[in-house]
Amino acid sequence: MIDQTWKNFLAIAQHELGSRAVDTWFKAIELVRWDARQKIVYLRAPNNFVQEWVNSHYMTIFHVHLARLFGVDAVSILFLDRSVSEAAIVPARLVPTEQEFDSQKSQPMHTTYQFDTFVVGPSNSLSYAAAQAVTEKPGLVYNPLFLYGHSGLGKTHLLHAIGNSIKQRFKKFTVLYQPADRFVNEFIHAIRHDKVDVFKEKYKKIDVLLIDDIQFMAHKDQTQEAFFHVFNALYESSKQIVCSSDTYPRDLRGIAERLRSRLEWGLVTDMQVPTFEEKVAIVKRKAVMAGHELTNDVAEFIAQQTINNVRELEGSFIRVCACACLTKQAITVSLAQKVLARPVLLAHKKPITFDVVVGLVAKQYGYSVTDLRSPARNKNIAFARHVAMFLMKRLTDRSLQDIGTFLRRSDHTTVTHAIDKVEQLIVHDQTLHNTITAIEKQVRRL
Repeated sequence: MIDQTWKNFLAIAQHELGSRAVDTWFKAIELVRWDARQKIVYLRAPNNFVQEWVNSHYMTIFHVHLARLFGVDAVSILFLDRSVSEAAIVPARLVPTEQEFDSQKSQPMHTTYQFDTFVVGPSNSLSYAAAQAVTEKPGLVYNPLFLYGHSGLGKTHLLHAIGNSIKQRFKKFTVLYQPADRFVNEFIHAIRHDKVDVFKEKYKKIDVLLIDDIQFMAHKDQTQEAFFHVFNALYESSKQIVCSSDTYPRDLRGIAERLRSRLEWGLVTDMQVPTFEEKVAIVKRKAVMAGHELTNDVAEFIAQQTINNVRELEGSFIRVCACACLTKQAITVSLAQKVLARPVLLAHKKPITFDVVVGLVAKQYGYSVTDLRSPARNKNIAFARHVAMFLMKRLTDRSLQDIGTFLRRSDHTTVTHAIDKVEQLIVHDQTLHNTITAIEKQVRRL
């Protein structure tokens, strides 16, 4: 049963993320056991690097789809040590509901995300310096600290680095790293189970709160109200607050004005696209950490690819290294060219354009491209526009800002919201899932 469930999960993940992510990360993971009584999924990763990468980037997908495939509301996911056999697994103790929130406060930071593993350059030097300053006097300088920039530029790395450093300096401090979507889910759970008091009590005890991707609280009024009170309580107690987002606080759509103003009380720093020299340095640093020797020409070739996202840059490097290890070849420019060119060549014969994607979506829903690019906010037109944004992001390598500009939307956060909405809908709406799949096939046939 679990073998087929895992195959189904990989198929869903490939549909959502593409074969590149699944082949690189998901297929390296083994589903060891499903504990139906306690709703625990036991996984095994080939090494700590893969485990931490999956934990950092893909756990939402694991939680959502494995819960659905196993037919339960939610699952817990545990990674086993590679030396532990399935037979040796001892059933985990059930955690009482009253302790559920308290048990999360000591969630460990990702140990690979340290200040000394972060490549500093002109694009991020202010954010880096501010993050280090916070660790020296938590709650006393730059409180709150707000980091913003496009996805994949290192915000999460710095949040974890702050947490790791403070835990080393101040042993008794309670440090909590919390992605905004997890904060939302935790608050919803508290409401459903009449545990709001437990929820509030947990956050009162925190010395350092690190909230990642706060834009995901947009349009969630009750959650924002809860966070507003958490923020005030911690700030008044001189507890350190650090938040990240993909945009400047005052430009956060769907976030209450009083909360946006508080996010600007301290220091706001931006993280920009890395320069070519920074990208070369990042590739070389990753090579050293992975125990590989990398020549300058290989590092420069990888950095020269049209990659403005550090996360994608790291992914490109890892694919090259993985291919070299699996085929027992030296890491050369020719190997890097072969590995990095392959996904593009296999995906389609010619580049997919926005015009093609939007044209097919408009046709599917009975509108014109002009309708989708118009200011009209009719519910049906808006939905078709959201589907177009979702497919434009999935089928091209263009930025959210490019997508917004093409559809004449002034803020790329509108695009983020649309993509998130469609991603949530296709999980439960089979008709929409089939429609999007059909449009995608049409695009790829052209």
